[in-house]
Amino acid sequence: MRVGVPKEVAASERRVALVPDAVARLAKGGFEVTIERGAGTAAACPDAAYKAAGAVIADRAAVLGQADIVLQVQAPASADVSLYREGGALVALLQPGSDAALIQQLARRKLTAFSLVLLPRITRAQPMDVLSSQATVAGYKAVLLAASATGRFLPMLVTAAGTIPAARVLVLGVGVAGLQAIATARRLGAIVSAFDVRPAVKEQVQSLGAQFLEMAIEEHAETAGGYAKELSEDTHRKELAFLAAAVKDADIVITTAAIPGKKAPILITAAAVEGMKPGTVVVDLAAETGGNCELTEPGSEIVRHGVVILGPVNLPSTLPLHASQMYAKNLSAFLGHVVQDGTLRLDFEDPIIRDTCVTHAGEVRKT
Repeated sequence: MRVGVPKEVAASERRVALVPDAVARLAKGGFEVTIERGAGTAAACPDAAYKAAGAVIADRAAVLGQADIVLQVQAPASADVSLYREGGALVALLQPGSDAALIQQLARRKLTAFSLVLLPRITRAQPMDVLSSQATVAGYKAVLLAASATGRFLPMLVTAAGTIPAARVLVLGVGVAGLQAIATARRLGAIVSAFDVRPAVKEQVQSLGAQFLEMAIEEHAETAGGYAKELSEDTHRKELAFLAAAVKDADIVITTAAIPGKKAPILITAAAVEGMKPGTVVVDLAAETGGNCELTEPGSEIVRHGVVILGPVNLPSTLPLHASQMYAKNLSAFLGHVVQDGTLRLDFEDPIIRDTCVTHAGEVRKT
């Protein structure tokens, strides 16, 4: 089977779908891999490394037009869809709910398109879980951004000029990104606490040496897949009051809360920001889906009431080498699942294939 990897064209995207090590493994498995010239340059993966791994270097039209299956990070540009081989396949971070026009284009091109954003949260799918791997990158980088933006040290320091207390870091949302943020802040010497509506994560927080902030929640706040679910209006009001009190003592707040398929929940209101200490830093990892802080501006750094609020977007792209390595391993695992004996296996009884397949045979399967 012929696999094509084009250069990413989305703004500020520096990742690449396959790194040379992944190409070498696929080549040993019988895949023929073609890489667009310069596709991995921004991720420190030069063309020479791909050639050494067994890939062919070609121009964009050849990569897209000759591949049986195209592997990408971001969704393709609308102008590129006509370049894909009709009836071929595509794997990328497609967002059916927010880009219906593109999905229709892919269907008209009769592409079998898979979105790894929709991967089911089951044990068999864990090696393919791109959301978790990229959230790991984001959680780590969020702490570095906060450390750079704050006007204080994170660890406690005992110096001839006196003792400087450790920074207090509060992490809101204890998924993969939140856990990595906790671990990174702890490694840097901060005093860390964390909050989540799912009481089941308390043990994970404590295992990392952080304090879990508990709030009595009468309703069940977790989906069958393990994600947080939207709270009732009354419970959410209580949650906002609880967090408004919690953020007053923090030097750094990192928010990571998300509800799949919905706008990010507001956790820090404008009034709560006004009650925070001047110099506090908020890093809002939910900025791309509306933000957990009411004042967040996606892609911007702003100051309100003396509080610095960062709304970074696409943080994984800022660590392109390791983000690409992790993404490539996820893609390789997915390929190993959907391709057998050199052909695409489309068993729609399989939840991995059923849930991720967005378009097939000219039809839109997911909206």
